[in-house]
Amino acid sequence: MELLLYSIAGIIVIVVIAVSRKSIVAGMEARSDINRENKPGDTEEGIEDITNENIEKTNEQVKIINQIDDLILIVDKFKNIKFFNNSAKKKFGENNLNKHVATLLRVPDLLQNIDLVLLKKESITMDLELSSPSFQFFKVHLFSGPTSYVDDPDSVVLFLKDLTDIIKAQRFKSDFVANVSHELKTPLVSIKGFLETISGHAKDDLEAQKKFIPIMLEQADRMESLIKDLLSLSRIELEEHIQPQDKVNLKEILSNVEDIHQKNLKSFEFKNNIKDDFFIKGDHEKLIEVFSNIIDNSIKYSEKNKKIEVNCGQGNGKVIGDSYTVSIKDNGIGIPTEQLPRITERFFRVDAAKSKKVGGTGLGMAIVKHIVNQHRGELEIKSETQRGTEIKVHFSKF
Repeated sequence: MELLLYSIAGIIVIVVIAVSRKSIVAGMEARSDINRENKPGDTEEGIEDITNENIEKTNEQVKIINQIDDLILIVDKFKNIKFFNNSAKKKFGENNLNKHVATLLRVPDLLQNIDLVLLKKESITMDLELSSPSFQFFKVHLFSGPTSYVDDPDSVVLFLKDLTDIIKAQRFKSDFVANVSHELKTPLVSIKGFLETISGHAKDDLEAQKKFIPIMLEQADRMESLIKDLLSLSRIELEEHIQPQDKVNLKEILSNVEDIHQKNLKSFEFKNNIKDDFFIKGDHEKLIEVFSNIIDNSIKYSEKNKKIEVNCGQGNGKVIGDSYTVSIKDNGIGIPTEQLPRITERFFRVDAAKSKKVGGTGLGMAIVKHIVNQHRGELEIKSETQRGTEIKVHFSKF
């Protein structure tokens, strides 16, 4: 059924291109006639310089292609992009005409299949998986031209169906079940054991009940935190390929985070040094979750009255273009250097006993990493045992 839908979609594209070809060619010929009547210097623009905007003005039929949610690209025999619809613009950016397709999709199998389509003039269907800047999965259909958008008869149409959400949902479902079954086993066994004791030989022992009930409540709270963080992480990972577009102020976000942790921060020497506005493109609530998790770790893994400091300033080239960097630094127990690369792994704990004692789930920094990735930012962690930890988050300016 899925293959049939793809085939139908491909046929629609071909029909639309064929229907519009006649009028587009006529428009292009008319444009050439006008150019021939102009000055010699005005004839430098050829047919190949035509842009998506020019095509849309020339023929209304192309609007149908631009309404399709799937990505459509057309490349010539040199694999240079000669046309892409609005969905492809949104995904890859608008300034990609005449660029090599490898600048957008650096996948050897895709380039090889384009060569095969050019050689054999046969359609090919393939799976395309990207890992940078975040996981993406496409079902790609390649079929040969020519088309009205590329004069060269040796051209290839790429029809990309985005299946990222479906594939992620399938993978995260299995990961979720595996993680839950492993992490919830300990508290469940503890609660079950205490309940068996209370309902058995200690059913009339009030002292034993007073001792066991608070422990069961503590284990139940731990289970609740685990489930909450797992659900949050799964939701974030599913949306990781969708970059947030809102204009948000880092100053406001860190102020909100300070308010959330105000009660616990009273026990520390806390300084929020962000006084100016710093605007980035992002999601307000998710960024609050990022910095709330980081500050929560500083609180949990620092002794009372220790210093926790927040700063923000110009970036240092960790992300492309102009950027801002938020720094959160504490004087806590720190992280051994050899364990720093694993900090953002699911359920990784530097000190498992300490983590369970303070109510840590081992998911906080994994959540931070995925939200930062979604914002196309960069996470930087520096730490030294017994000297504290500094976490820097780099974002592109709005």
